[in-house]
Amino acid sequence: MKDSLKQKPSKVLLVDGYNVIRAGGNYECFARQAPDHTQDTFNAAREALLSDVANFAGREYKATVIFDGAGNPGSRGEEQVFGSVKYLFSPAGTSADTIIEKLANNAANKGLEVLVVSSDATIQSTVFSHRVTRMSASGFCNEIESLRGCLDELAAPTNIAVARKNTLAERLDPKVAEKLKRMVRGDG
Repeated sequence: MKDSLKQKPSKVLLVDGYNVIRAGGNYECFARQAPDHTQDTFNAAREALLSDVANFAGREYKATVIFDGAGNPGSRGEEQVFGSVKYLFSPAGTSADTIIEKLANNAANKGLEVLVVSSDATIQSTVFSHRVTRMSASGFCNEIESLRGCLDELAAPTNIAVARKNTLAERLDPKVAEKLKRMVRGDG
């Protein structure tokens, strides 16, 4: 049993982060509220996605989420870690698609199975190989909903509460939150 826990995953999961967030599902409400990717609601959407990817990947996949940072001159493409999931913003001038293609090809060349989650047409046409498969962003959202449903069913009969992360924005009084937003914008 201990040996099976120490085994490294033999599969790689690569997720086009913003593509999935914009696909709907649980992230749709965040994306609609925050066109500026630096807003708290968009940060919450990214954290929710990272958490969902960790649950989906489990011990089966080594997961990486790639967010597009091509238009951000300060983005250096450095890997970061959220639980068991690696994530990065593509470096300035480089699209997330380019990074996903590179990571998919590198993993496939090492003989690993690769699952790419993206609905981007470019990704669809370039990453397919005998070791690389693709799942659409909406398909991934459906899988997450299904996984959540299973967890809810498991928790309900035993009265186990399913953990939910509360952000500061969720706990603030709406009037206080609005005043803080005005202060940040310089509107007083």
